[in-house]
Amino acid sequence: WPSIFSGLEIIANQVTFSHRDGGGSPSLFDLLVSLGRNHHATFALPDVQAELDYSPGTMVYISGRVLEHSVCPWLNGERLVIAHFMKDAVHDRVGVPRPGFPMQSFFLELVGRKPKGQRQKKSRR
Repeated sequence: WPSIFSGLEIIANQVTFSHRDGGGSPSLFDLLVSLGRNHHATFALPDVQAELDYSPGTMVYISGRVLEHSVCPWLNGERLVIAHFMKDAVHDRVGVPRPGFPMQSFFLELVGRKPKGQRQKKSRR
């Protein structure tokens, strides 16, 4: 199936030690999808001192190159993660420029709102 991601990895019942993703671009986000049954895993982001519930059905978008992240041991159940990511080398190889960093104004424009400080221009008749 078509995907915007250049790589996909399936991780089954593995503890993921704290790391940053070396091959990614700082401006790109990875999509991590937590699946499985009856597990109560925790997704840790030490750089921002956060621990997130990583139960089955959870989806996390992060810049894996920028933020250190890990999944600690969990007590019960089976855990499966589908990690979607983009490698900077793929962009280099095919001559596609690296996307810029996402900005809040981009997301606000998608939902039809203007960022703070920008007023809607009045049309003159």
